[in-house]
Amino acid sequence: MSLRIIREECTYTNCYCEENVWHICNYVRENHPLLLHECYAVFISNENQTVPLWSQKTSNNHQGLVIWDYHVIFIHYGNKKCDVYDLDTKLAFPCSFDEYRAKALGSDETLQTQFHRSFRVIPADQYLASFASDRTHMIKDGKWLKSPPVYPPIFNATSRNNLYAFINMINNSDQEVPGQVLNHENFVLRFS
Repeated sequence: MSLRIIREECTYTNCYCEENVWHICNYVRENHPLLLHECYAVFISNENQTVPLWSQKTSNNHQGLVIWDYHVIFIHYGNKKCDVYDLDTKLAFPCSFDEYRAKALGSDETLQTQFHRSFRVIPADQYLASFASDRTHMIKDGKWLKSPPVYPPIFNATSRNNLYAFINMINNSDQEVPGQVLNHENFVLRFS
């Protein structure tokens, strides 16, 4: 059974990648529930919240380089095939993991230490059950930095906002959010 997600049919709001990926996970839960266990939400960040990604649509340079504070992608890993769904990339949708690794992630070996990335890999069902954001991270001095999505914020039974816990790349077992934090090398090994 293959997963089919069409970019133009996805719920998308610029600069709200965590919610965009939550909606992709929800789409899979509703339309391909037997594949949900093969799907992951992946937060990319680091201690400095300076993570470079290439081939990004919002970039002004020919390489598509953007330094995000964090970014979130969706991964489907089934039948020995791994695809990345990134609504903010110029690359195909989906894009094979190996192509995404080469053209969007690059290698930490060529980066200064402050730009090394960590990856919180969260099973999609756990992400759907635990993620919450009241969107206050996008408000500064009482004004929106980027316009919010038109649909209501995503809450769960126990939280109205735990976004920063997902972005935090310290892998504490007592942390309130699920997922395993991997360095770049181990992330590539897991999905290549």
